[in-house]
Amino acid sequence: MIFIDTNYFLRFLLGNVTSQQAQAKAVFQQAAEGKISLFTSAVVIFELYWVLVSVYHKDKGQVAKTLDGLLEMSFIEFEHYRVFNKAIPVYKESSLGLVDAFNLLYAISRGSDEFKTFDFKLSKKYSSLQS
Repeated sequence: MIFIDTNYFLRFLLGNVTSQQAQAKAVFQQAAEGKISLFTSAVVIFELYWVLVSVYHKDKGQVAKTLDGLLEMSFIEFEHYRVFNKAIPVYKESSLGLVDAFNLLYAISRGSDEFKTFDFKLSKKYSSLQS
C-alpha cells in the first residue's frame, strides 16, 4: 500500500508543476490498473480543503466538485469515505465549513444521541439531519 499526501493530490489537480503532475498521473494510472494500492487519511482531505480555500481561493462549488472527483477515484482508499461522501453535499448546500459538516455526519454515522456544541447553526443543522 502506498500513502498519498496532500501535495501529491494538489500537483495532480492543479497542474502547476507539470513534471510532478505527470508523476502523480502515472501513479494514479497504475492504481487504476490494479498494479498498486493507494490510500490516504481524512487529515489529507482536510488539508486539501484548507489549501484550496485559503491559498487558491476556490469557492464552495469548486471545492465540493474537486473533492467529489477525488472520492470517485475508486482505486484510492479514503479514510472515512462514506462520511465524506455525505458531508460534502451538506458542506456545499449550507453555510457550514467542511470540518463542521464532516463532524455532523461522523456523529450521525456513529449513532450519536446528541451533538453538544455552543454553535447554534451547527446544533440546528444536526437536528435537521436527524429528522
